Amino acid sequence: MKVVATAKDVRITSRKARVVADSVVGLPVAEALALLSFTPRHAAREVAKVIKSAAANAEHNYNLETSSLRVDRIDVDQAGIMKRYIAKPRGMAGSLFKRMSHLRCYVTDEEPEPEHRRRSVVAMTNRPGRASTKPAATRRRRPAQIRRAQEAAAAQAEAATGAPEGEAAELAAAEPFEETEIPDDDAGDEGVEAPDAWSAEDDEEKD
Repeated sequence: MKVVATAKDVRITSRKARVVADSVVGLPVAEALALLSFTPRHAAREVAKVIKSAAANAEHNYNLETSSLRVDRIDVDQAGIMKRYIAKPRGMAGSLFKRMSHLRCYVTDEEPEPEHRRRSVVAMTNRPGRASTKPAATRRRRPAQIRRAQEAAAAQAEAATGAPEGEAAELAAAEPFEETEIPDDDAGDEGVEAPDAWSAEDDEEKD
């Protein structure tokens, strides 16, 4: 069941209000209010007010539990404009537009469809009726940290089992090296005498 609440002529620009409203659509009411309380924007307070009003309407008018409500959608429409003037140089005046918006929030107790279901962005530990099934968040490891972790694990395995790890294990698993005799190419040239060393006297005899 959908319940609506409306806030008219809110002193906030509709463009700025839509940025905040889109960040909480699809979240439970408790999580949306918690997220808006830490949002550093002026429109967050106005959006939180209309969400609280819609949740109060659902609780008092239709006997719905606040813990089962979620924000279905928030419509932000442009309202009137207050025109003012600001002093300019040389006796001139410039226009100053103070824009307003209409906020309309819909809350519902129906479960969203799987393709439109949104993951919770706020860790709510005391949400009634729902148990957290998410695994604990793990910190992303860098390649250097992964390499050091693998080396530490290999050293622990080597100390526990006595078996070598890494390159030592690969060398141990390889076949043993067989020594083979290499034939001497100079063995058949026993009768051939090696030439004498060159000397400067030979050049003189040639001259």
